[in-house]
Amino acid sequence: MSTKADGAALLGLRRFVSRISIRLLAFNVLLVFLPVASVSYLAIYERKLLQAQEQSMIQQGRVLAAALSERGTVDNPLVEPILVRLRQRTRSRIRVIDQERDLVSDTSRLGPQREPGVDAGVDESLRTSWLYRLGSSMFRFVETLVAGPRPVVGEEFYSAERPFYGAEIDLALTGQYGAATRITPGGQRSVTLYSALPIHDGEAVVGVVLVSQSTFQILQDLYEVRLATFRFLLVAVGVAAVLSLLVSTTISRPLRRLQRQAHALLDRRGRLTGRFKGSERLDEIGDLSRSLSELSSRLEERMRFIESFAADVSHEFKNPLTSMRSATEMLAEVEDRKQRERFAKIVEVDIARLEKLLSEVREITLLDASTEEEEELPGPVDLNAVLRGVAARERYESVELELDLAEGEVVVAAGPDRLTRVFENLIDNASAFSKDGRVRLSSRVEGREAFATVEDDGPGIPEEHSDKVFDRFFSYRPEGNAAKSSEHSGLGLAIVRAILERRGGSIRTLPSTLGGACFEVRLKLAAGH
Repeated sequence: MSTKADGAALLGLRRFVSRISIRLLAFNVLLVFLPVASVSYLAIYERKLLQAQEQSMIQQGRVLAAALSERGTVDNPLVEPILVRLRQRTRSRIRVIDQERDLVSDTSRLGPQREPGVDAGVDESLRTSWLYRLGSSMFRFVETLVAGPRPVVGEEFYSAERPFYGAEIDLALTGQYGAATRITPGGQRSVTLYSALPIHDGEAVVGVVLVSQSTFQILQDLYEVRLATFRFLLVAVGVAAVLSLLVSTTISRPLRRLQRQAHALLDRRGRLTGRFKGSERLDEIGDLSRSLSELSSRLEERMRFIESFAADVSHEFKNPLTSMRSATEMLAEVEDRKQRERFAKIVEVDIARLEKLLSEVREITLLDASTEEEEELPGPVDLNAVLRGVAARERYESVELELDLAEGEVVVAAGPDRLTRVFENLIDNASAFSKDGRVRLSSRVEGREAFATVEDDGPGIPEEHSDKVFDRFFSYRPEGNAAKSSEHSGLGLAIVRAILERRGGSIRTLPSTLGGACFEVRLKLAAGH
């Protein structure tokens, strides 16, 4: 049992994964997710690098601020030896500012080394390659969609000509940590980070350590990461394109095969010459192929039935017509009045038989062709009332009808006209085969279903014919009963079954307590009854 359940679960999973919609969704998500994920990764990577750089600058500033706080002064003779030693171990530019915002010392003045704020040594070949320009444009576009435009940073920077009146200096002079980001001077692509830390003399602030560093090294690292990411994206898009072509091929090829099968299904005269072949695919095209295969099989069966029905109708019409031809020929030749009356009676009986046959053929054809909207509304109607009404018809005065009905109302979901037609056909059939004209009608209720039986005391139905009696034009005529049953067309019981099946009911044969045939009708009770 567990193995079957596992197999069913695996098949369900395979069917789900095989869905064309799932595969297309996966490819579309892949194409959308990769650039978004790459932009998010690069944004996080850049943010982490900037945070790491700022933390490094803060640590450097804290070391210098702590050293100067111990001495309680920011005089140049005391500051420069410390900056000289720090300058050998840091890539940041460090400046010391006194309480009046004047520059005390600057690492950029302590030798020929270039200020790290200038983007020296950046490999421009990375940014000039077509792949980088293409990827960078896509990166900026997606980044704008995801995170919005970047905030514009200030363009002010500090120099000997411009005193130190930045916001970070103001915070540091109040004893707090201050930070700022500014565009690097000189038309560079990078920005410069500024960290300002106070120098204390007890509780008083006697100066500020200003640490600055350009992000050009971070940009250099980002250029390399972006280029690698763009290469990966390009490969991923190529793979997705190939997979999309494969998916489209798996869709278009079987559809063309179905198209060829559809063209070969009928010949020029409209005859069925082929059929759709089912597919073992588990996706929607496989479902469509199997549905079309089943449809063509049912169409083939339907056409065979129509051909068989037409042949049966022709045969049934041929018999009375042959009899009428013979009777009219004899009627023209004989002169005896009694003989002429006998032949005229034969013609009259055959005409009545043809009229009944035409009526029943038309009725069963309409039952087959009608839609649910064209059908009579399904009740509710009292089954017992229908049985009493049918039994009271004048046409059954010569029949000994017995009623054994359930107590009260038996309300079923069926229209009264069609239900009356059902029991008229059954009583007609029972009276035609009854020996003494004895027919019993009964009804009962079991659960949510109602049952009605029609029994006779005739010869009964052999077991091998218990299902065939409902086939069209099948007529069982036992010996000794041929005269009474010859007027039947073989469509009455077929009409009964067609009416019941369209209303969710059924009919079957059972052994009769009267010794003859018994037909049991099953119907659903109406809602609320």
